[in-house]
Amino acid sequence: MSGPEPPTETRGPDDPTLPTQPTYINLGEVRAHLLPSKACRPRTTEALPTAPQPAPPPLPRKTLTRTQSVPTHRPASPGRAPRGPPRRPLLGSRSLDEGQAGGDEAGPPCPPAEPALGPPDAALGLSVRDLQRPEAVRAALEAWQLGALRAVHARLRARLLGGHPGPCHPGHALRLLDSSPCAESGDALYYRVVRVDGDAWHVLAAKVPKPGAEEPHPWGLELQASLAAHFNLQGLCGLVPEGAVPQAPWRGPVALAAEVPERTVAQWLAEEGAPRPLVDVARAGALLLLQLSAALELLEARGAVLAELRPENLLLAAPRGCAAAGPPRLLLADFGRVRPCPRGPPGTHAEPFAHLLRTLLGPAVASAAPLARGLERLATQLALSQPSAAQTRGALQALLWGPGPELHGRGAPLGPWLRVRRALLVLQLAERAAGGEVPGLEDWLCCEYLAEATEASLSHALALLWG
Repeated sequence: MSGPEPPTETRGPDDPTLPTQPTYINLGEVRAHLLPSKACRPRTTEALPTAPQPAPPPLPRKTLTRTQSVPTHRPASPGRAPRGPPRRPLLGSRSLDEGQAGGDEAGPPCPPAEPALGPPDAALGLSVRDLQRPEAVRAALEAWQLGALRAVHARLRARLLGGHPGPCHPGHALRLLDSSPCAESGDALYYRVVRVDGDAWHVLAAKVPKPGAEEPHPWGLELQASLAAHFNLQGLCGLVPEGAVPQAPWRGPVALAAEVPERTVAQWLAEEGAPRPLVDVARAGALLLLQLSAALELLEARGAVLAELRPENLLLAAPRGCAAAGPPRLLLADFGRVRPCPRGPPGTHAEPFAHLLRTLLGPAVASAAPLARGLERLATQLALSQPSAAQTRGALQALLWGPGPELHGRGAPLGPWLRVRRALLVLQLAERAAGGEVPGLEDWLCCEYLAEATEASLSHALALLWG
């Protein structure tokens, strides 16, 4: 006998309906559907079950990994319009393929990375893109040429000015080499003296005033002692008291000069021998005057003036490390006639310099050589324009190494000329060094000129000569 059927429970309209077919869904989402919100939960008077509900199983944890790829763009839904400008693809992404970058109209594709030069070409300092630009290659070549000239100039200067003996000390031993003077200037005799300091020794020159010579001005001697080592100024190592040099043919204290002179400019003009070509005389005289202008430029910068430029007081010495056939080194030693320069026009040495220039040229003035005619033109301009020693030096450099009068005027290509002239000098020095030839004094002077020259300085020099 069967009992009555259990009454069927009538579901309310707010009760959730479970699906008939089991499907895999997120447990958290199912739980959210099973627990309606408080606003939708029907009120009932039935007592809540006191039995504890089983806790739901824990949700599986997902591990997020960082990726280098760019997420694909989802198509925009028709109901939502994009706000603002369209997004551009991430250009720095390595996983962005060409199809995706090309299909996106928001921005240009990522440019390919510029390949770097390997170790053999790293010294060029250029990239592959720079090598494809003529202006970049030209600028690099100009910078390398200028740097090479400055490096050669610095090395030659260190060789020409190297081995400076420095000041004398009481512990130094002095010994006379020759009883006769090695050179005679207008107001002094020079004797060779050896200074010994342990294992080091230096050959110096004892400067002995001539009897009856003019008393030197103390201001000029103080200036000479205060000046640093200059290539064209006589440097002093100190004073030697009487009796410090055994068997010395002089009396009283004398000064020791760092450079040993061989002759004077007056002796160079009057030396005997086979007559030299006038072109060689003009070039040798221009090189001597160029060195003299460098010394006078330093004096003018110190507010000093040499009242008289006499050939017998201009010393000539052999430059260190140079061939004997090259031009000599000029030394300005007549500091006893140096006076403070009163404030006035800068060309205080212009007229005596022009007189000395014509004295050095002599018969070469009437020569048809371009250099001789240029020097005569400079002598005329010195008397008219009264330029400073620095301007005179620039004009002499232009006469020796260019540019010529054809490039004087507005619009002259002085910049290209300077760049080509620097390149030519670098090639000439390299070719001669490959043959074993050592650069000399004239090479150093030319390097100094082209390394410091500018378009403005070249224009001023041409204006002084041919303006």
